Amino acid sequence: MSSTYLVKGVSVLGAEPTDLLIRDGIVASVGGARDAQVIDAAGLVALPGLVDLHTHLREPGREDAETVETGSRAAALGGYTAVCAMANTSPVADTAGVVEQVWRLGREAGLVDVQPIGAVTVGLAGERLAELGAMADSAAKVRIFSDDGHCVSDARLMRRALEYVKAFDGVIAQHAEEPRLTEGAQMHEGEVSARLGLTGWPAVAEEAIIARDALLAGHVGARLHVCHVSTAGSVDVIRQAKAAGVRVTAEVTPHHLLLTDERATSYDPVFKVNPPLRTQADVAALRAGLAEGLIDIVATDHAPHAVEDKECEWAYARPGMLGLETALSIVLDVLGPQWDLIADRMSRAPARIAGLSEHGHTPAPGAPATFTLVDPAARWEVDPTGSASRSRNTPYAGMTLPGRIVATFLRGEPTVLDGKATK
Repeated sequence: MSSTYLVKGVSVLGAEPTDLLIRDGIVASVGGARDAQVIDAAGLVALPGLVDLHTHLREPGREDAETVETGSRAAALGGYTAVCAMANTSPVADTAGVVEQVWRLGREAGLVDVQPIGAVTVGLAGERLAELGAMADSAAKVRIFSDDGHCVSDARLMRRALEYVKAFDGVIAQHAEEPRLTEGAQMHEGEVSARLGLTGWPAVAEEAIIARDALLAGHVGARLHVCHVSTAGSVDVIRQAKAAGVRVTAEVTPHHLLLTDERATSYDPVFKVNPPLRTQADVAALRAGLAEGLIDIVATDHAPHAVEDKECEWAYARPGMLGLETALSIVLDVLGPQWDLIADRMSRAPARIAGLSEHGHTPAPGAPATFTLVDPAARWEVDPTGSASRSRNTPYAGMTLPGRIVATFLRGEPTVLDGKATK
């Protein structure tokens, strides 16, 4: 029997204050709440539980950087109720056995719903398709496939993957990077890279793959998702593809909405990421694309790394940043309190793309009690040592950000209360 909670005086998506009664895992009509535990939510905003379409949990294989449990806890503290775990583990999640292992670890942790993403190709090697059908039929019911960290650069193989997943309305999520244009790249190719003498990662390497894959997806009639869009040109390509009726969706990360390639001048490897931080003009285009809906969602690309993989020379550091605990605050800082827009880009749309039917519902009578409570007036300083993640590679250390997660509920049970994980 689940607990009963009465959330008093909460503003749902910024509307007038109301009360929410949580009983048996759903939002019930407020009445007969004498047995409920009362949560004073005056001044708080209720959002549907956040859904991340792009999380690296590292388990199995790199538990020194993150585990499903620690990543799940970081997600819950960030207001998330579901995360999609990327396939670049060790062993790679390219079989039914590995995706089921990740799925079961998520269920055991019980903090968020962990939905595995399967690899497109065996070992992420880009040579032959992985067991897409077996992963789709597994207990994990995989619907998104990605070689993230590696581009499926072979056009024929990409077409075959799109054709295969179309049979069960699956999605191929592409890491758009033409590898022959980024060999040895250390940062965005531009004025700053020239000044620093670092090999550049040109924007066209991303844009060319997105254009190719949009044409392939349109030809096949399959669903394409573009991971971590980072350039103004990519937004233009996606605009054209959507206008042509291609079934394409796209994501942007919080760090690409806020940070620029100027950060590389510090040579601090915490700012090394793939795709790299771009220019201020790219940041502006990404923000506009997100507001317009050309970019469908915000996804964290949460990429924890062990100390030795980040605290080293720039050239040898692994790319990636933490993102789960700071994502909502960054988006709130960028977009302001546009609660319905934030709910769409960080919950409803990613839940729809991933096929997570229990998520993305605005808290209202009859809806699943899967939501998060935010204090929009709070401001907090990012302290890496206080992170729930096993890693500390946040680019926001020392920054003061708006909005604090006060509580997160998953099917009526709190995973976070008063800003602290409940288990």
